[in-house]
Amino acid sequence: MSGSPSKLQITSPPTPTTPIPSPPPSHTLDKEFARLFSSEHPLPVSPTHTTSSPLQMTPLAIPPSNENPPPPQLQASTHSMTTRSCVGIVKPNPKYALSVITPSTPPEPKSVKVALRDPSWHAAMKDEMHALHHNNTWTLVPRQPGMNVISCRWIFKTKLHSDGSLDRLKARLVAKGYNQREGVDFLETFSPVIRPATIHTVLTLATVKGWSLRQLDVKNAFLHGYLDTAVFMDQPPGFADSTLPHHVCKLQRALYGLKQAPRAWFDRFSTFLIDYGFLCSSADSSLFVFNTGKHTLILLVYVDDIILTGSCSTLLTAFVSQLSTQFSIKDLGPLNYFLGVQVQRFSGGIFLSQSKYMSDLLHHTTMLDCKPVATPMASKQPCVADPDSPYKDVTEDRQIVGTLQYLTLTRPDLSYAGHCH
Repeated sequence: MSGSPSKLQITSPPTPTTPIPSPPPSHTLDKEFARLFSSEHPLPVSPTHTTSSPLQMTPLAIPPSNENPPPPQLQASTHSMTTRSCVGIVKPNPKYALSVITPSTPPEPKSVKVALRDPSWHAAMKDEMHALHHNNTWTLVPRQPGMNVISCRWIFKTKLHSDGSLDRLKARLVAKGYNQREGVDFLETFSPVIRPATIHTVLTLATVKGWSLRQLDVKNAFLHGYLDTAVFMDQPPGFADSTLPHHVCKLQRALYGLKQAPRAWFDRFSTFLIDYGFLCSSADSSLFVFNTGKHTLILLVYVDDIILTGSCSTLLTAFVSQLSTQFSIKDLGPLNYFLGVQVQRFSGGIFLSQSKYMSDLLHHTTMLDCKPVATPMASKQPCVADPDSPYKDVTEDRQIVGTLQYLTLTRPDLSYAGHCH
């Protein structure tokens, strides 16, 4: 062996002399590959294939086919195209909503005649009339000259659960309060409204303390309020007294639709709570606290919806029993749906969402099929008023903006978009 290290020389095989033909068109290869890899036509072996030189192989000759000629070349379009985004249109066009998803709930009747022909809605109207008569809401008196008699109407509403399933059919008799005269038919109308921050605070406190959250509903809440003025109303459509058809109703209790009805109900309910021992919060009039020194009860009220929590379940149950003696109460059990907010409790926390509320908003604006975006508002559209394009329906736009602002209860990232408009 020589002293110099040996060198390993690697040489590539000789270049094949057979020219490689150009590949056929792709559509021809696809057809041939389908034939080659089928079980009926096994792959043929080239007769010139040898094991001594793996790189030297005669390519498989694929006969040309004229069955599928190559596609013709497409010419570039000479017509200009203007898209909606190019001209600054970002709002979806309703005429392109080819399919509209409708909720699977019974349709709400548009008139009293339609409701009376439907057994389900007729039963709901009878339940409302039974509650009105049981509560002594009015007495029939003769119509007198100069008497300001307001009208009334029926409102039909399909009540749903938090998951969108049917709860019950609700028929409500509503007075046309816009015909009332201030100083004659009513005096004061203010009624407090619960603050979103108060809801967050109470739910957070109950979660941290490990307290249970219960939900109550007051049936026909406004009917419990007392009136301080004389109010006269026509008899309900479809339920007029056949023996006294020309008499009118003199209201003894508040009725939905009256301007003073919310205030009358809140005065009655808050008076009961204060007499029981609750204290009304100075920061939010809808928050009431009951403290015995050892135990605490916290109550939130919004019209007829009540949230109740506390440190002692026995004290809480005793209060609910006492409350039921004064008002018609429906115990809904653990809190799971309150003012359009879905509440889900888990170990160590609580989750708030408004999925059904958002679905109702999209259905109302015919935007159920809209595409989601990563930002809560258009990033390239200036948020300024355009004097040349006024709103077609100011009331509708204000309603949508107010709905978006209420969504900030669980979606604070929508705050800027909701208040910007």
